[in-house]
Amino acid sequence: MGRLKLQSGIKAIEEEPEECESTSSNKAALACMINSEVGAVLAVMRRNVRWGGRYMSGDDQLEHSLIQSLKALRKQIFSWQHQWHTINPAVYLQPFLDVIRSDETGAPITGVALSSVYKILTLDILCLTTVNVEDAMHLVVDAVTSCRFEVTDPASEELVLMKILQVLLACMKSKVSVMLSNQHVCTIVNTCFRIVHQAATKSELLQRIARHSMHELVRCIFSHLPDVGNTEHALVNRGSSVKLEGIGHDNEYNFGNKQLENGNGGSEYDGQPSSVGFASNSSTGLVASVLDENTIGAGNGKEATPYDLHLMTEPYGVPCMVEIFHFLCSLLNVVEHMEMGPRSNTIAFDEDVPLFALGLINSAIELGGPSIRRHPRLLSLIQDELFRNLMQFGLSMSPLILSMVCSIVLNLYQHLRTELKLQLEAFFSCVILRLAQSRYGASYQQQEVAMEALVDFCRQKTFMVEMYANLDCDITCSNVFEDLANLLSKSAFPVNCPLSAMHILALDGLIAVIQGMAERIGNGSLGSEQSPVNLEEYTPFWMVKCDNYSDPSVWVPFVCRRKYIKRRLMIGADHFNRDPKKGLEFLQGTHLLPEKLDPQSVACFFRYTAGLDKNLVGDFLGNHDEFCVQVLHEFAGTFDFQDMNLDTALRLFLETFRLPGESQKIQRVLEAFSERYYEQSPQILANKDAALLLSYSLIMLNTDQHNVQVKKKMTEDDFIRNNRHINGGNDLPRDFLTELYHSICKNEIRTTPEQGSGFPEMTPSRWIDLMHKSKKTAQFIVADSRAFLDHDMFAIMSGPTIAAISVVFDHAEHEEVYQTCIDGFLAVAKISACHHLEDVLDDLVVSLCKFTTLLNPSSVEEPVLAFGDDTKARMATVTVFTIANRYGDYIRTGWRNILDCILRLHKLGLLPARVASDAADDSELSADPGQGKPITNSLSSAHMPSIGTPRRSSGLMGRFSQLLSLDTEEPRSQPTEQQLAAHQRTLQTIQKCHIDSIFTESKFLQSDSLLQLARALIWAAGRPQKGNSSPEDEDTAVFCLELLIAITLNNRDRIKLLWQGVYEHISNIVQSTVMPCALVEKAVFGLLRICQRLLPYKENLADELLRSLQLVLKLDARVADAYCEQITQEVSRLVKANATHIRSQMGWRTITSLLSITARHPEASEAGFDALLFIMSDGAHLLPANYVLCVDAARQFAESRVGQAERSVRALDLMSGSVVCLSQWAREAKEARVEEEISKMYQDIGEMWLRLVQGLRKVCLDQREEVRNHALVSLQRCLSGVEGFQLPHSLWLQCFDMVIFTMLDDLLDIAQGHSQKDYRNMEGTLSLAMKLLSKVFLQLLNELAQLTTFCKLWLGVLSRMEKYMKVKVKGKRTEKLPELVPELLKNTLLVMKARGVLVQRSALGGDSLWELTWLHVNNIASSLQSEVFPDHQGLEQKKDETGKSLVSDETGSAPSNETVA
Repeated sequence: MGRLKLQSGIKAIEEEPEECESTSSNKAALACMINSEVGAVLAVMRRNVRWGGRYMSGDDQLEHSLIQSLKALRKQIFSWQHQWHTINPAVYLQPFLDVIRSDETGAPITGVALSSVYKILTLDILCLTTVNVEDAMHLVVDAVTSCRFEVTDPASEELVLMKILQVLLACMKSKVSVMLSNQHVCTIVNTCFRIVHQAATKSELLQRIARHSMHELVRCIFSHLPDVGNTEHALVNRGSSVKLEGIGHDNEYNFGNKQLENGNGGSEYDGQPSSVGFASNSSTGLVASVLDENTIGAGNGKEATPYDLHLMTEPYGVPCMVEIFHFLCSLLNVVEHMEMGPRSNTIAFDEDVPLFALGLINSAIELGGPSIRRHPRLLSLIQDELFRNLMQFGLSMSPLILSMVCSIVLNLYQHLRTELKLQLEAFFSCVILRLAQSRYGASYQQQEVAMEALVDFCRQKTFMVEMYANLDCDITCSNVFEDLANLLSKSAFPVNCPLSAMHILALDGLIAVIQGMAERIGNGSLGSEQSPVNLEEYTPFWMVKCDNYSDPSVWVPFVCRRKYIKRRLMIGADHFNRDPKKGLEFLQGTHLLPEKLDPQSVACFFRYTAGLDKNLVGDFLGNHDEFCVQVLHEFAGTFDFQDMNLDTALRLFLETFRLPGESQKIQRVLEAFSERYYEQSPQILANKDAALLLSYSLIMLNTDQHNVQVKKKMTEDDFIRNNRHINGGNDLPRDFLTELYHSICKNEIRTTPEQGSGFPEMTPSRWIDLMHKSKKTAQFIVADSRAFLDHDMFAIMSGPTIAAISVVFDHAEHEEVYQTCIDGFLAVAKISACHHLEDVLDDLVVSLCKFTTLLNPSSVEEPVLAFGDDTKARMATVTVFTIANRYGDYIRTGWRNILDCILRLHKLGLLPARVASDAADDSELSADPGQGKPITNSLSSAHMPSIGTPRRSSGLMGRFSQLLSLDTEEPRSQPTEQQLAAHQRTLQTIQKCHIDSIFTESKFLQSDSLLQLARALIWAAGRPQKGNSSPEDEDTAVFCLELLIAITLNNRDRIKLLWQGVYEHISNIVQSTVMPCALVEKAVFGLLRICQRLLPYKENLADELLRSLQLVLKLDARVADAYCEQITQEVSRLVKANATHIRSQMGWRTITSLLSITARHPEASEAGFDALLFIMSDGAHLLPANYVLCVDAARQFAESRVGQAERSVRALDLMSGSVVCLSQWAREAKEARVEEEISKMYQDIGEMWLRLVQGLRKVCLDQREEVRNHALVSLQRCLSGVEGFQLPHSLWLQCFDMVIFTMLDDLLDIAQGHSQKDYRNMEGTLSLAMKLLSKVFLQLLNELAQLTTFCKLWLGVLSRMEKYMKVKVKGKRTEKLPELVPELLKNTLLVMKARGVLVQRSALGGDSLWELTWLHVNNIASSLQSEVFPDHQGLEQKKDETGKSLVSDETGSAPSNETVA
């Protein structure tokens, strides 16, 4: 029977009836249901002998009242006409409740009655609108919690207990549970707890169900908390506080006022705890000794103000929750009764009770959540009592308890962290940081649980930020963020051991923190925008306050300032520990202490600065110097001893420094302490002297009790006797002194506090101090998802983090760990880049490059296959290049390592074939659509290996095909499938790297990074060596140069930044190369390409770019010769594309120098002349700046015997044609009408013209007749084509002297010289030269005649004519010249006569022009004088005619205006 009942009981717990709602509306169905329940109870009662027969006690009643009431209910039930909710539930509940209360019924009957009540409760018959529902619920709770029954057998007893739990839980879960009062809810929980307690001796099932029910109850009650209003009014402080006692006291484990009946022998439990048979396998018995204190509602403890009685009878809310929570916390206090030493790390009893209590507390916090902060009493329970216990249980040896404690703290952090700032600090400092490291004696399990908890915290996105902002940036708190970050880094480091789960766990935590920072980056407000903190003047650092903790624009600068102050104080502490005086001076210098020290500031420095040497502080405070005494009193004033025991206060005071050894110093220190203590806690003490004497007495007692050298210890009576009459002549209360005595005996006051011994232990006195501080501490800053402080935080943790991830990556062997590390690396890179921490990014790149294995000296035979088989190396390689592509802006020295990797891949033939060329050529095609590809494109694969290099093919596919092909040199077996797969993986990896985009996208790099990339390329290429370098080195140098040229071309807008380095590098190559090679070829043509591409865009740089081309002129002769034609073609292309952009003389000088050189080069001269033709044809690109240079170049082409004479003739035409430009410039100058400019321009034009004719003069001496004669014609054209501009007379004299006369003399020398065989037909040339002389002389006659030196000039002309008349060519007299010269002379004389230049004057001297003229003329042709001046034969009449006819006959090119004169 019992078993059947038991099963139905289980079902009732597990399966809620589903038909509630459908039946609740049906009156008849409900009536039937209650009827069947009545029947069920009666049926079970009838089976019992006591109830089965007639009732024979002699009373009037035929039947027992219980049976009667049930039958009466049966009669009524079908006759009710009203709706169910209008019927008082007490009517149909009372008969069942009577059965439950009755101590005459056996367990089976009570069980069935309980089931009936359970059914009624769960069918939703009761609702809030039901009449008298509140009273009915109270009746049910009262009846069930005072249930009585005879125990017939253990199984049926357990069943009833289960049913009780079931019904009570149903009461709490029903809709009408809100009608229950605070008192009833407490009663329900108390009853459940007692069943839990009793179940210890019962079956495992009952134990489990009882605990489950307790959990459900707590969940049910606390889930109601968010709906409860604020209950400030609920706190009462009446004079007569009502002590609410729980059900049962004096250790009686009964339900109600009567005992449970024991059916086995009819005897009752005697109420002694010892007689209750607790099962030995459970430690719930421990609760027995303290249960009298722990009953809910006992209101024990000084901190709890009991609730008023009327509050406990109101519908349930916060009062009952406070009572229940207090009760749960008090279950944890069992530890204290177990005499657990405060310094002990073990919990000496079974973990069962604490685990149970902690589980219930966790449920309460999960469901109460943030609503708890609205209820001060609940909050203060959590802040003080709960957290104090959590701190203690946190050091439990049991991993289960530790795990539960950590879960609770995580929940508290989520919901209530703003109210638990210092408690959280204490938890991390005293529990997590102690347990997560083996050096404090924690077991591996403890370490693991603590580390798991820490990692859970790290996964909360804002946790580390809040720790940093609230604790690390608060001078009174420890650096929790820093300590936790260091702990994670250290714990991830495998030191002399293989990688374990713990290392991976720590790594997860570390990466969670880093990824949290990386995710915040996109949310704005990067910390790097914060201006650096600078303290301009002294302000008391302990008084710094924040005006608004919710506005980041206010609190972020405040926090940064506070952190700066804290760092400076730490540095000051370091200085102080070495030399106190210098330490204080340093702090004065940083404006943290005033220029003139005051006692308060020094006291606060001692009080709030971590890391000070406590011996030095103690010596300073104990000093008799007046200032030190003032500091001591100010120091004591920083403590809060309000409501503190004297021994606790003394402990806290002496923890902050070492008490000096001298009695006078001790006296001074204790005086200051006593004064402060009496000021704040004067309760028992009469005056401060009493405090001083008692403090002294405690110090002596402490020494006596804890010094091993003292053999005879002071007793309690001794101590009390020693302290007679010290309280203003009276005695102190004995119990007060006894308490002090025992406190000191149990727990030593440490007068020599340990110097920075890691993480502190939480002693009771420290906890009291923490609770005091928590009332005054700064408000908790709640961080949001923006990256306000990440810059500073990351700067602190980046180094250890990169090191830790790298070491794990190095030791790891599983791909998922690799991936975790890679995620960490990428997050680090993102943060470094976004917070502009270039050094960190460089460190990361250096670290990663090592893992690519590309930098290792290759000992492997087949490095490509090895790379393909090495997952770690491939992942690292992809990561390096991902970082380079994504965050290249912030890489500096790291470029060198990246380039080393690229070069290694290049050497292995793994790079895409045209990494560098593509980088430059794509943009080039779009830039010069008309020109087609420049010739250097044929060289873009210059790094392709030549015969001597070990590589046989380049580029990805080449490498692959090389593997597949059979080598001709040595037979090789076909590659295996594994090798092919490894190759395939290698190729895929390289493709993922997108190496080429580093260079093609370099135009988007920040300037600093771009410059570093260029420098890295130059560094990687190495310094060019004179003489032979190895093919491999040359290959590397060529490749680097290609890349350098590529990024230069891609960054034309920033060419100034790169130019100096690029130019110097190319210059080094050009000047150190003595033989043609790929490197110098790439350098020269790269330089030309840069000029071609950049000239159109960078006019301000044109000179510098063109000057760089002078490097080409410095090429070694052999090198220059090899590349001359190609260079010329490039220069030609450069000129054609950019002639309009070349403005300066210097630029043109470079261009014309290059072109001039080609004049004598067989292959190059054509292209060079083509370029010159482009510049000079029709004066298209002739400028004053380049005129002389171009003329000079043209002269060199005219003189060059390379190519046909026709080209020389064309060159001469270019020269003579350029006179047109001079005329044009002269006209333009005249139009400018600025006197200075005109005269300057004329002067310049004159000089240019002189250079032109001088150039032609030189060509007139050419061996080739055609060229020579054409040069004379051209010269004549230039000399006579100057109408457009007036040349000064002096210039003409120069021209005659330097050009015409010199040319005539030189030609004469050649004609008469010994080498006439080289000069054909000189006679014709001489004739042309004579005509030129005559023509030019006559053309300029008017201007020249006015010169004082005309006579000399004229005699020069005559003397040349005379020489030419008599010249012998090849030893023979010429035929033409003797005829030509007299004719020309005659014509000249006639014109001179006509113009009045040659007339007979009566001169005194015999050397007049007239006489000298005839002296020479007669030597040439004696008949001329009579022909020109016939004696007295009408000379005057014939003058004009003769002049005209002669001039027109002989000198057809003479200007007409002169002949008419």
